[in-house]
Amino acid sequence: MKLRKQVTVCGGAIFCVAVFSLYLMLDRVQHDPARRQNGGNFPRSQISVLQNRIEQLEQLLEENHQIISHIKDSVMELTDTGAVSPSGHLPFRSANGSWVLPFDGRPTFLAVKPQDCQPALGSHGQADVQMLDVYSILKFDNPDGGVWKQGFDITYEPDEWDSEQLQVFVVPHSHNDPGWIKTFDKYFTDQTQHILNNMVVKLAEDPRRKFIWSEISFFSKWWETADVHKQEAMRKLILGGQLEIVTGGWVMTDEANVHYFAMIDQLIEGHQWMERNLGITPRSGWAVDPFGHSATMSYLLKRANLTSMLIQRVHYSIKKHFASTRSLEFMWRQAWDTGSNTDIFCHMMPFYSYDVPHTCGPDPKVCCQFDFKRLPGGRINCPWKVPPKTVVDANIAERANLLLDQYRKKSKLYRSKVLLVPLGDDFRYDKALEWDQQFMNYQKLFDYMNSHPEMHVQAQFGTLTEYFNAVYKARGVAQGSRPADYPVISGDFFAYADREDHYWTGYFTSRPFYKSLDRVIESHLRGAEILYSLAVANARHVGMDGRYPVSDYALLVDARQSVGLFQHHDAITGTAKENVVTDYGTRLLRSLIGLKRVIINAAHFLVMKNKEFYRFYQTEPFLETVRGNTEGYPAGPRYLVLFNPIEHERLCVVTVLVNTVRVRVLTEDGQTLPVQLSAQWSSNLCPTVLPPSIQATFMVRLPPLGLAVFHLYDSPDSPMTLRSDTLLRQSGRGVTSRAADPLPVRSQPSDPQTFYISSQSLTLGFSGDTGLLETGCCFLFS
Repeated sequence: MKLRKQVTVCGGAIFCVAVFSLYLMLDRVQHDPARRQNGGNFPRSQISVLQNRIEQLEQLLEENHQIISHIKDSVMELTDTGAVSPSGHLPFRSANGSWVLPFDGRPTFLAVKPQDCQPALGSHGQADVQMLDVYSILKFDNPDGGVWKQGFDITYEPDEWDSEQLQVFVVPHSHNDPGWIKTFDKYFTDQTQHILNNMVVKLAEDPRRKFIWSEISFFSKWWETADVHKQEAMRKLILGGQLEIVTGGWVMTDEANVHYFAMIDQLIEGHQWMERNLGITPRSGWAVDPFGHSATMSYLLKRANLTSMLIQRVHYSIKKHFASTRSLEFMWRQAWDTGSNTDIFCHMMPFYSYDVPHTCGPDPKVCCQFDFKRLPGGRINCPWKVPPKTVVDANIAERANLLLDQYRKKSKLYRSKVLLVPLGDDFRYDKALEWDQQFMNYQKLFDYMNSHPEMHVQAQFGTLTEYFNAVYKARGVAQGSRPADYPVISGDFFAYADREDHYWTGYFTSRPFYKSLDRVIESHLRGAEILYSLAVANARHVGMDGRYPVSDYALLVDARQSVGLFQHHDAITGTAKENVVTDYGTRLLRSLIGLKRVIINAAHFLVMKNKEFYRFYQTEPFLETVRGNTEGYPAGPRYLVLFNPIEHERLCVVTVLVNTVRVRVLTEDGQTLPVQLSAQWSSNLCPTVLPPSIQATFMVRLPPLGLAVFHLYDSPDSPMTLRSDTLLRQSGRGVTSRAADPLPVRSQPSDPQTFYISSQSLTLGFSGDTGLLETGCCFLFS
């Protein structure tokens, strides 16, 4: 580096000496006596030309003197302060005219070991069924299957249960969407709170009654408004086994659009709430309404120590295929698992929906007759025009045999003589009358079936885990273990279609702004949690607990719950009504503001070397948050604090808007970083260079889980400050561009030929007509 500086100075000096020599030669010619004697021989015009050339040389010499002085000053500055780029080299222009920013070549990634990534080994899980293979063999047609439209006719022999009776678990449930047609709060006020209030009363009336619940977001809101007596009554029902909390997530999460971080966070939020308030953990998963099912969710439930799970919304052709091979219950294994460590027992519901007409058996016309909320005189009825009948002594035998026929047919699709029959629908049991209608009529049917041995059935209300435990017991295996003849399946269940060609795929991309906002808030939440934890730990370490705003924790909780709520399968999917989506957005934006406050307070405390000077100002924060190109920095000195929320060192490009082209960026230890200044585009045709529309871009290396401070200030031109120019390819339609110093815009006519942009390691080809990327080539160097 020192030699490079010396060569630069010496080169400038040699150039200066050469110019001086030329000047002296000309001067000598002008004052030579011999030349004077013959001076009359020169025309005056030649003498004038010679004088002009001498003046030009003098001007050139002066400019060269300024250049040499500038180089000398720059070298002296670099030598005295040690403020050089981390690589020790100045920026330079490449052969194609673009600037090359020097940076150290240390790796910016972590080494991957073979055991860290099983697919890298080329091995595949040992599953009996790979879903990709299933998709390849199915026709995905939809022939009429009879009463079970999407299936086939089911028959059985009457004596099949003589040696082992059918064991039936009817599982009452109420699916409560935390926002869909109504907002979360509106649903709670109108329906959900009444469901839970009735639950406390009606389950306590008969210990044989059972119920399951899944959405902790609603349950926690009810808990906060319930008095101590209701809370204690609810806790007694749970600990007594009459009420089971299934899955235990904040919501019944979508499984297609969500990031797995958010899936985990909403699961943690629900589980921690259950642990704090009820002292329990869930054992079984319940997902009846997400639009397709992901293997990621089964993996997370397994890691959360759940032993079993249930899914419903699977393509009707897949259901029919699995039903025909009696594979609707299986061990769900991750595709990369070479053993059985990720296995979780999964039950797939076979029919169209999770409502009562499609859960008792294959014939919805019959099953609807056993949804006693649809009794004549109610608000809803059976579309098949055969209404339910109240169970009385005169019809109980006929009713019981009709229902048992459906139970037996459904059981033929599974490998055990234990049957699960859900009993519920969206926002059911919000009226006390429905509790009486359903539980009283079903209990009469159960009592009749159980008291007639010739029917070979044992029917009862049950919870989801009670059903799974009965399956394990019947097959002679421990909870969560694989029964001997049950298949192992790997893969996922996308895309979902519920009937004909009704594919649920539009929600992958609908309402993209809210999907993007979700990711933004997730990243802020992760960063805020890390910074808050570090700040609180640091404050305790230095004995400043009372001075740090630990009240910020409430903002973290609010944000976690808002983000968790948005993972609901009618939220991030975009399938809710417009006013409901607006409500979600309002919650998310409120949380984002709170998270920025947490980040500001924590960063402020952590960057201060002398914590004694720390003061918390709620109305006037010490820092302000900037995300991307948002605001312009004034010409005065400013400090930029960057946070790396990941657990390894990170090399990244930082771009901020400034209002001057005289900008220099320093690290904390005074090193000058190369910074490139670019025009900010104000439209698709013209860049803007008026303040504060200048992009300052520089590369930084951030420590893991750490903060770094950079100093931006107005400075005279430096070799480390690069001013880019713009080449605008224009069509010949009279479009003009505005060139403006000090960041000029050059233009050239466009043509249909592909044009290329290259760097040291990448070449990209763009269409001359559209400007869109066509080809790309990456060069790897070992």
